[in-house]
Amino acid sequence: MSGQAPAFSAPASLAVARELGWRRVLVVGSPGAGKTSFAVELAAGLDLPLIHLDFEYWRAGWEPTLPEEWRARVEELISREAWVMDGNYGATLATRLARGDAAVFLDVPRPTCIRNVLLRIVRNRGRPGPGLPPGCPERFDLAFLLWVWNYERRSRLRVIDLLAASGLPVVHLRNRHEAVQWLLT
Repeated sequence: MSGQAPAFSAPASLAVARELGWRRVLVVGSPGAGKTSFAVELAAGLDLPLIHLDFEYWRAGWEPTLPEEWRARVEELISREAWVMDGNYGATLATRLARGDAAVFLDVPRPTCIRNVLLRIVRNRGRPGPGLPPGCPERFDLAFLLWVWNYERRSRLRVIDLLAASGLPVVHLRNRHEAVQWLLT
């Protein structure tokens, strides 16, 4: 694995994706890459229901869903007729890709992701941020920041490999400007 993402094949704009009839779209990338914000805009642009995996996974007090319950919940979510789904959750990514029509990979540089996470913490401190359930307030969490920092080394290549193997059209966006341009054209 070279670290370089392959040249994914995908529509050049939201308008083309709409014409192609995308009905089940995954939005993946590092925490802080802008998945939640992008997914909100994408769901509105495609007129599809939005599923935030963080909202589905976390329970009050940042308690995770048990693994067997999580797998069953993901199966239920992906069985729906249409959705835009944001979130990584690597253990279920291949299963979600198998049900999807397309994917968006927000492949944003690590410093940008760290900055965005820190800004999100400040903006939402003490209350749930966008895409989070009640009882899961944003907070400074060094372990989470380290997870974000290590995403490129730990998870990025696996995500790229799964996306490439999926056979799905993959929109590969590297920054906010590219994301906005794709949504607006």
